[in-house]
Amino acid sequence: MDKTASYNDTVVRQFTIMTVIWGIVGMLVGLIIAAQLMWPALNFDLPFLTYSRLRPLHTNAVIFAFGGSALFATSYYVVQRTCHVRLAFDKLASFTFWGWQVIIVLAAITLPLGITQSKEYAELEWPIDLLIAVVWVAYAIVFFSTVAKRRVKHIYVANWFYGAFIITVAVLHIFNNLAIPVTLTKSYQIYTGVVDAMMQWWYGHNAVGFFLTAGFLGMMYYFVPKQAGRPVYSYRLSVVHFWSLIAVYMWAGPHHLHYTSLPDWAQTLGMVFSVVLLAPSWGGMINGIMTLSGAWHKLRSDPIIKFMIVALSFYGMSTFEGPMMSIKTVNALSHYTEWTIGHVHSGALGWVAMMTIGSVYCLLPRLYNKEGMYSTKLIDVHFWTSTIGVVLYAVSMWIAGIGEGLMSRQINADGTLTYAFVEILASKYPYYGMRLIGGVVFFAGMIIMAYNVWKTIANEKPASVAVMEPA
Repeated sequence: MDKTASYNDTVVRQFTIMTVIWGIVGMLVGLIIAAQLMWPALNFDLPFLTYSRLRPLHTNAVIFAFGGSALFATSYYVVQRTCHVRLAFDKLASFTFWGWQVIIVLAAITLPLGITQSKEYAELEWPIDLLIAVVWVAYAIVFFSTVAKRRVKHIYVANWFYGAFIITVAVLHIFNNLAIPVTLTKSYQIYTGVVDAMMQWWYGHNAVGFFLTAGFLGMMYYFVPKQAGRPVYSYRLSVVHFWSLIAVYMWAGPHHLHYTSLPDWAQTLGMVFSVVLLAPSWGGMINGIMTLSGAWHKLRSDPIIKFMIVALSFYGMSTFEGPMMSIKTVNALSHYTEWTIGHVHSGALGWVAMMTIGSVYCLLPRLYNKEGMYSTKLIDVHFWTSTIGVVLYAVSMWIAGIGEGLMSRQINADGTLTYAFVEILASKYPYYGMRLIGGVVFFAGMIIMAYNVWKTIANEKPASVAVMEPA
């Protein structure tokens, strides 16, 4: 192998830093809207500060700005190390960075202005959707061209997950956003009625399934073994995990549409595939956790490993909870309640954010030729703030949601509802406060992380040549 060859880590560094920045921005907006649910006057009667406009800004920021930047950074880093080649097309890779940042800024401008398609996780209007498609195609070209010119025959399993995530997100994005433009800021979807709902949740649930699961499993399969200093527990299980997850996840979307006008057979199909999804999900969780076999002692001294193991634990819990909530009888209680919000955030904060944070702590010193992060103690503090924050958030919403569902189903002897909507809302207020506290604690950890990252890279010039290291 040519020892003088170098990796393109410039684009990795750029995406890694923006991961931290967008994480803080997205979570700050989340705190604002969590506070608004307790004190609605916090919108100050300004249209662009209303909950209805800030909420899609929050979801887009944490999913596509924070999560997306993390996926770009880690996939570019991992594909080079596992393929033993430099990233293909340096200029195109740079274009994906700047293009993605432009998309995020455009989202931050248009969503508060109320320019939206009103589709969950797909609110952005058609000019931005076109730009997303262009950047994503460029991303695919860079990633798969790098894999194609690899110097090793084997394609490591992390690249299979990254590749599936890239291809599937492209298909989901393009077909769910087919629309007829009317003006620069307005378009009409080509789908109507129940077909539009079916397309939206085929996209919406698979945005979770591939953007927030498959991509981050690629991250897990590289950084957990790397940080643990151990090989993956079972490579065979990782291959079974990949193919079964990819085959099953695509069909789970209809569980978002139980008790709607969607045909009953389609609802049942979504429920069945959601329940089946438990098997590959737990196979991946077990594979990740058991990678620490023989290295459990590292949990005492390495907070980065703590982040990753707790992330895997939340992945296992969320992928148990999701299939259970897809069962129609459970869904009748849980749907349209805060329970769903608790489920989403136990996955988004507990799995996605904590795996991202652990991976960034693992990645950053290598990008800047440092022995480690500035402060291991601060990483440990961050771990506890994150863990406590997630638990407070999820538990508060689980309690609020189950109570909400039970109160909504209470009927008097004459057939009228026992509780008015406002009474149900009032019952949730203490838990809204508990959620806000959990969010503040988690956000405090992100500020600690930003300080630790800044101190790690301050006054340190990145190496111009990164010599090949073994995968």
